[in-house]
Amino acid sequence: MPDQNQARQSDELWRVALERAGLGVWDWDLRTGNCFYSPSWARMLGYKEGELPADSDLWVKLTHPEDRERAIESGDRHIAGLTERIETELRLRHKDGHWVWVLDRGGVIERDQDGKPLRVIGVQTDISRQKAAEQQIEEVNARFRLALAASGIGLWHHDVGSKISVWDAKTRELYGVGGNEESVPESLWASFLHPEDGDRAIQAHEAAASSGEVTSIRYRIVRRDGEVRHVETFAKLVADPQSQGRLVGTTRDVTDEQRRQEELLHAARHDALTGLLNRSAFDEVLKHGTENADCRPFAVLYVDLDYFKALNDSAGHAVGDAALKTVATGIRSCLPPSSFAARLGGDEFAILLPVGEALEDEASVVAEAILSSIRETDFGFGTRSQKLAASIGIALVNTAATSAADALGRADDACYAAKAAGRNRCSTFSSIVTVSTSGLTAARLAGEVTEAMENGCLLLFGQEIWPLCDQSKTPWGVEVLARLQSRDGQIIPPTAFIPAAERFGVAARLDRYIIRSALSAFGGSAAERRGTMLGLNLSAQSLSDPGLWDYVDNWIEASGVTPSCVVFEITESAAITNFDAAERFVRRAREGGCRVSLDDFGAGLSSFDYLRRFPIDSIKINGSFIQNMAASRFDREIVSAITGVAKSLGYATVAEKIESAEVLTILEDMGVTLGQGFFLHKPEPLEAVLCRIDKQKLASSAAA
Repeated sequence: MPDQNQARQSDELWRVALERAGLGVWDWDLRTGNCFYSPSWARMLGYKEGELPADSDLWVKLTHPEDRERAIESGDRHIAGLTERIETELRLRHKDGHWVWVLDRGGVIERDQDGKPLRVIGVQTDISRQKAAEQQIEEVNARFRLALAASGIGLWHHDVGSKISVWDAKTRELYGVGGNEESVPESLWASFLHPEDGDRAIQAHEAAASSGEVTSIRYRIVRRDGEVRHVETFAKLVADPQSQGRLVGTTRDVTDEQRRQEELLHAARHDALTGLLNRSAFDEVLKHGTENADCRPFAVLYVDLDYFKALNDSAGHAVGDAALKTVATGIRSCLPPSSFAARLGGDEFAILLPVGEALEDEASVVAEAILSSIRETDFGFGTRSQKLAASIGIALVNTAATSAADALGRADDACYAAKAAGRNRCSTFSSIVTVSTSGLTAARLAGEVTEAMENGCLLLFGQEIWPLCDQSKTPWGVEVLARLQSRDGQIIPPTAFIPAAERFGVAARLDRYIIRSALSAFGGSAAERRGTMLGLNLSAQSLSDPGLWDYVDNWIEASGVTPSCVVFEITESAAITNFDAAERFVRRAREGGCRVSLDDFGAGLSSFDYLRRFPIDSIKINGSFIQNMAASRFDREIVSAITGVAKSLGYATVAEKIESAEVLTILEDMGVTLGQGFFLHKPEPLEAVLCRIDKQKLASSAAA
């Protein structure tokens, strides 16, 4: 009891300390993606405890749009090991609508055996007062800069009534006016003004004379020798009882500064190598285009060079850079003046092409011209002539309902389709999925899978497997299932991304990630210690990996999991891809004490043959035979036959996709050993499943 009291007192002290310090604590579990926010964090934003939703991305949604990318990048760079800690300033929306400036600091506090971050904790401090003070200081500095600008720079004053100006030597030098006469007529200054800037400069000085406020303006002058200079003027009306008042001002030459700004502005918006727009500038252009697409339709062309890597590798980067510049020149030559072209990075380019009524025809003509330009350009460097080609995707945009991201994504999709169709051609995006574009979605999903494994957005779920022939109060095992959390937070099922991962060679890496993560979560739990089985699925690519068993064996040992609690589920389609490799893995797994289950049994033509060739422990009957058993005699006979064969050979049977009590009763009467499906248990996060099984096992043990 004293220890509990001390713990409560300590917790209360921490709570009070956080409140008094104005600190909000967040705790992010990278394994599950869940993020905890302390009550003090909520109160800092004007919310009561429990008033905010339990959303792991809550802080992102409350972050000011201008700060969001920088804040996310700070966390990503730290997690990637590029910085010692997370440290950034950002604004969060208060409950009453205003923005609260906070200083966000944190860092990784837990890693796995490979050094991969597992948990990040940080605090956010309200620095709104500090920011307000900084703003006040900035305003004071602005006034000092004005005073500094008047020091050692050309000074002048202009009598509003007499129209006579007085220039000091610095001002006369800047304009190239000789002589020592300081008084000059108003017309002299006007005679130097650049024709394009004259009206604006005169209006600005008139505004200063009427408003009494300090006016600042930049404009160009043309000296008598024809040289154009940029000048900056500050002017303010000073009351004079002897006249209508005087404009007092300063003038300085800002030509070099203006040129540097223009160069920096150009560099900020253009690719240094090709001179085309860069990605950020093109995004702005594209956003403006989509906002006005209802009245000004356009096409987006996504250009990806074919065989560029081969040229770069064989001839060198200098040659590759020269080729990119030549390609950029060729692209420009094919475009009408109203178009925008950009280099997105590497060997990828994008074009915004205004089009008329014949949307697709006009875009296709330009795309074919670009293809011809690239195809016919001789990139011969040295003794060998190198040729390039390109794949071009076209997306037509004629409605403001299409976002900039969607427009570019569709063009990218079509570009993938052009590559899949053989390269050196163009393809137009269609919202109707066809054979030529079906590969694109898979490619993107495969990319998202890879990214998810790196940033913790690949989630592990579990579905319980229950005994059917006894009244056990705890599940026999848990099958591990993967769920992909997309960039917009949606959960993508395995039926959508597993085929993509297999097609693009990511499946083996995905399997290893799941094996490692699942064993780490399972090891040492009460469920593992009390004999619950952990089911792991293996793809064809994994089975073909000669180093798979060594990897599995090492992780079983590292996690402390009992090998007999691990069940590898292998489908016929995976085994048939490389039977010899699959057989080797199965035998080594059995020798290592693990179990093997033949998954989706009955779906293939050779299912029974695999019973003879593989040393397995159980058969999982394909769910297509289970779902409609109550209404289909054929399905019942198939399941009955499989169950009979399995019993005679000493194998356990598992029925999947049990979705009704009626089907469950039929399976129990048949003597099917185990079952899983939505009727018994719907998949949920693996840690939650293991935690509940732990409690069930402990309760069952205590009751016994």
